[in-house]
Amino acid sequence: MEVITAALGARLQVTGRSALTLHADTTLSKIAGRDFDCIFLPGGPGVALLRADPRIRALVLAQHAASRWLAAICAAPAVLHDAGLLAGRRYTAHFSVAAELPAILSDYRTVADGRLLTGRGAGTSLDFALLMVASLVSAEKAAMISAAVAA
Repeated sequence: MEVITAALGARLQVTGRSALTLHADTTLSKIAGRDFDCIFLPGGPGVALLRADPRIRALVLAQHAASRWLAAICAAPAVLHDAGLLAGRRYTAHFSVAAELPAILSDYRTVADGRLLTGRGAGTSLDFALLMVASLVSAEKAAMISAAVAA
């Protein structure tokens, strides 16, 4: 699987709330118009930036219209809600956005609904990663990874 990380701004260095600086592969501007099998939206305080950026809304709407995978963890399902993509769908998210998400399945660690994958938060990230592998690659590959992690 090829994974491409994209920064919202012009700089490739992105610093998160824990003062960790990550180096993105590219910027969102440089990948505009490209098709991806899956768009993954990370959670945390940076979700406010995702929600405020109209390019993200356009990106998730185009991904949905093309019947391609969307994945969001923690507070990021709120981005999909803002785009009108959660109506009538099963999903979970972090408790910090629960008041905004009327049909949240808050007791679920992860939820798959068609080509929509959601995870509750950092504490469920391994479960979410395995759900993504099972959905995008195969259940066998996810089981293999799960067994390797448990060993």
